Amino acid sequence: MAIQRRRFVAAVGTGALAGLAGCSGLTGKTDDGNPTVAGETLTLTTTTSTYDTGLLGELNVPFQDMYGVTVDSVAKGTGAALETARNGDSDVVMVHARSLEDEFMREGYGVNRRDLMFNDFVIVGPESDPAGIQGTSSAADAFATIADSQAAFVSRGDNSGTHTKELIVWDQAGVEPGGDWYQETGQGMGEVLNIANQQSAYTLSDRGTFLSQRSEIDLTILVQGPIEGGPELLANPYGVIAVNPAVHENVNYDLAMAYIGYLTSPQAQDLIENYEANGEQLFFPRALSEEPNFQQYVPEGWSGTNSDR
Repeated sequence: MAIQRRRFVAAVGTGALAGLAGCSGLTGKTDDGNPTVAGETLTLTTTTSTYDTGLLGELNVPFQDMYGVTVDSVAKGTGAALETARNGDSDVVMVHARSLEDEFMREGYGVNRRDLMFNDFVIVGPESDPAGIQGTSSAADAFATIADSQAAFVSRGDNSGTHTKELIVWDQAGVEPGGDWYQETGQGMGEVLNIANQQSAYTLSDRGTFLSQRSEIDLTILVQGPIEGGPELLANPYGVIAVNPAVHENVNYDLAMAYIGYLTSPQAQDLIENYEANGEQLFFPRALSEEPNFQQYVPEGWSGTNSDR
């Protein structure tokens, strides 16, 4: 299993620089020893998986204590989280759909992106497995089989990172999902798992949210992601991005950068490494590496001569 994880890290890309990621001298205290940002609030928009698993609570408490601030965490799908930031109503975003993150940065709304952590997606469903997908080595083949059998499938349908990944898998399967067997909910991952459980349906879930709820539902993992040797298509990396203060001058950029620095520090990365639910690790840290991946800072394919604005 450790070998699979190392291969997975290499596949999705490791890395970044240690330390406080360009915090511009924000040390948390003035010369007289008082916190420089005490009493301020950082608005974080983030994917529902980080909230539903309880990870945010574990990560935010030390940061709040360190700086004497409050982190207002607003859990939405990745698309909605980024849209909130586009409107200037967020200081920093923590999301998991690189294509949407790249679009956000190309438009000039986000700066100083950092790789944060990863897990993967899994295809879950009832133990009876009416479509017979258990153990399928291809996520696209599993989806095609579900569609052919018209077995019930519950979709986020909310432009979240999970929904974005689901659409990629359907596309690779050559299927345009629809009909009575396919239900779009517009709900977060936790609620979608509950609906799929009630309807004995299939769904795509991030591993972390599924593991955190597994004791409360009767669904089982039928197709694994790359952490357990499944297809790389189901990789699920997370990133954190500061909102560009040149576009929205009202954002708390200094505190956002302090937060990014904290999340990518050894302290927070250790918290991610050791965070468990039901005795299982939910996320794997990705910010620290002896060989930093500098592509994390810019959209895919970006070069110094590119300009979309």
